[in-house]
Amino acid sequence: MSREGFIFVRIEGQEEDVYVKASKTRGALHGDTVKVAVTQEKTGTAKRRSGEVIAVLERSNRPFVGILHIVGKQGWVLMGSKTMPYDISVPVPEGGQRGMKVAAVVDGWERGEHCPHGHVVDVLGMPGENETEMHAILAEFGLPYRFTKAVENAADKIPDTITDKDRAGRRDFRKVLTFTIDPTDAKDYDDALSFRKLDNGNYEVGVHIADVSYYVKPDSAVDKEAQERGTSVYLVDRTVPMLPEKLSNKLCSLRPGEEKLTYSAVFEITPQAKVFNPWFGRTHICSDYRFDYELAQAIIEAGDAALEQEFGEGSECGLVPVPVKEAVLILNKLALQLRTRRFKAGAVNFERPEMKVDIDETGKPIGVHQKFSKEANWLIEEFMLLANRSVAEYVATCGKMNGHAQAKAKTFVYRVHDLPDLEKLSGLREFASHFGYQVGSIENGRDIAHTLNGLMADAKDKPELAAIQILALRSMAKACYSTDNIGHYGLAFPFYTHFTSPIRRYPDLMVHRLLSQYLAGGDSANKDYYTLQCKHASEREVVAAEAERESTKYKLVEFMQDKVGQEFDGHISGVTEWGIYVEIEPTKIEGMVPYRTIKSDFYMFDEEHYRAVGRRTHHSLRLGDPVRIRVAGTSLEQKLLDYELVENLPSTDVPADLPAETDNPEADMERAMAVRERRPRRRKK
Repeated sequence: MSREGFIFVRIEGQEEDVYVKASKTRGALHGDTVKVAVTQEKTGTAKRRSGEVIAVLERSNRPFVGILHIVGKQGWVLMGSKTMPYDISVPVPEGGQRGMKVAAVVDGWERGEHCPHGHVVDVLGMPGENETEMHAILAEFGLPYRFTKAVENAADKIPDTITDKDRAGRRDFRKVLTFTIDPTDAKDYDDALSFRKLDNGNYEVGVHIADVSYYVKPDSAVDKEAQERGTSVYLVDRTVPMLPEKLSNKLCSLRPGEEKLTYSAVFEITPQAKVFNPWFGRTHICSDYRFDYELAQAIIEAGDAALEQEFGEGSECGLVPVPVKEAVLILNKLALQLRTRRFKAGAVNFERPEMKVDIDETGKPIGVHQKFSKEANWLIEEFMLLANRSVAEYVATCGKMNGHAQAKAKTFVYRVHDLPDLEKLSGLREFASHFGYQVGSIENGRDIAHTLNGLMADAKDKPELAAIQILALRSMAKACYSTDNIGHYGLAFPFYTHFTSPIRRYPDLMVHRLLSQYLAGGDSANKDYYTLQCKHASEREVVAAEAERESTKYKLVEFMQDKVGQEFDGHISGVTEWGIYVEIEPTKIEGMVPYRTIKSDFYMFDEEHYRAVGRRTHHSLRLGDPVRIRVAGTSLEQKLLDYELVENLPSTDVPADLPAETDNPEADMERAMAVRERRPRRRKK
């Protein structure tokens, strides 16, 4: 639902949704399940199906977040949401005070009522306080921020000690060199690498994953909660874990010097990174060292000299002895070969800058910096990828590695990624050609990957790179979980799954259980059940990602509040019919410049060429163009930044097919379509 009141209805199994104008919604609200009648099909003149709501079948139980207003004994939740244009009538909640931020669920909206009615499910606190705002984001997305007492009690009853019974049937890696490499601020360590040289000159590399499935039994209280959550959620200032702390930070965290139960993928690898004899099964380990990425990277950058050097104390691992340094250097060489081979096979290489918000102990943002991936990150990434694809291939080929998928392959949970959208790729090709790039073939998957990688390499360090990356990403399909394997296009793997993070992803837990069943010779699992679980896990992943983005946006707006009036250089990161979006340097913080604030000309959206063109001057504002902006305003409530242009670009050649004004009767619907990505209107005070 939009702030303006019109809606889009998504139809199960259909790509095209249905646009419904505000007067035809019959009280339907964001997230509701409805019956919709299509009144106009997509035609040559109508770019989208339109219709009307016949009935509201089920109200969403997802809360709306707003400000509590009380008059006498009656309460209202005043909405500032971009998906909720109506206030909600509610009974005054216990402990609720006027001006507090609350989460409310709509119970109904009968004909004749001026607004929907519902009830408050949580009193979040006073607006602007960090705890209030982070809980508000979680509530808005229907994400829990605490475990019930029953779940906590069930976790507490899981034994802390490891007995001989627990070790039975497990392969013992406690005397094999083993270590973890994680971010400096990591709280849980769910994967470790073991390394030893073999007599034949090859290496044995073990990828050891916390054996969550041993502790969390199907249909237990902890399992049901993890299944519902689907994933851990990472907000700017906190992690909302999928599992209670006793499991995520203690029992299943591979901390150094502690014996842990693990599920492992073990490989024999030649110095040329050829992989042989994969083995999968339950193990127990004792991690020797805990590296952070910085210390591991220091060893890698020192190279052979690292074998002659002593590194100071880093993380929790103290001094690093020569054998461990040697293992890191050898594993890095193997990982780089695996990485090179993957890209040659057609993996897509995107290196979009990843920005991290720095916060103080109160949650206040104090800085923004770019996170860089280096060899230490790639080392871990490549061996996790190796484990994931090897487990998927083992199941899909009935244990015949380097083979083809079997017609009677057993039910499994795959991580799949479809081919890119060819129409969008054609748009990228045309856009890149304006900068003089000769874009190669986009006829098949492997050609597309090589073309995109080549284009990114050619545009590296040039102003248009960001725009090219944005358009390339928009052409990509979304990865998801499925019981039907179509391969993973982006990674160039015919078989792929998620095996390596059962602490934070429920699909990994399902994969561990299925793999155990099949290693023991069990029959194929029920496909219908796992298909539904894949759908649920994919949906929860999307919700978690949206919540994470919202928390980042909130902190970025908060960070920019004291910078109103300041000027920054940036580039155009989006062009729409209502304005341009600009990412400023060096923080990459995005805000919007409405066309109505540009005084030099009246700008019109030229969708085909990803730009806006001035009607009088023919100045062109294109995706990727450098601009200078001034911060005009901030809205924490809407998580929005307003920018204004300080200077325009020189005029550019404009083709004869400049968009013209029109009285097209479809214009209202076209504007509505665009508002799906649009900033909401400010609430009138």
